[in-house]
Amino acid sequence: MNKALFCFTVILMLAACKSSVKPEAVIGKWKYIKVEKPYSPNPPDTLSAKELSEKAPSVQFSANGELVMMWEGKMLSHGQYKVDSNYVRYKEIMPDGKTRQFPFYVSKLTDTEIIFETKEDNPVRVTAIKVK
Repeated sequence: MNKALFCFTVILMLAACKSSVKPEAVIGKWKYIKVEKPYSPNPPDTLSAKELSEKAPSVQFSANGELVMMWEGKMLSHGQYKVDSNYVRYKEIMPDGKTRQFPFYVSKLTDTEIIFETKEDNPVRVTAIKVK
């Protein structure tokens, strides 16, 4: 087997070993501790600690597939979600009853921390900690 084919095979094997997000692992309320637009011009656009404290943003994933985003103590967004590999597929229900769908890519998930990024034209990356 030549070197290039061997390296390609190893890369594919490592990619296949990457664990996916378990649906039960996201369930709960997550308080935002960092919100940034990582692909904006230098430095990345980030909400300050003061703004995060004042706005108190959070996201809650329920066992029944409901997702609720809060901002300043009010519901900012709600809808249904489904975990698919390392993505949370979100179907948002708009105030007029229409829906829109978009994914969140989960790059890190532990018992206490989640990092996810919207997959839109102007992505936002959120780091949040689990609220007990």
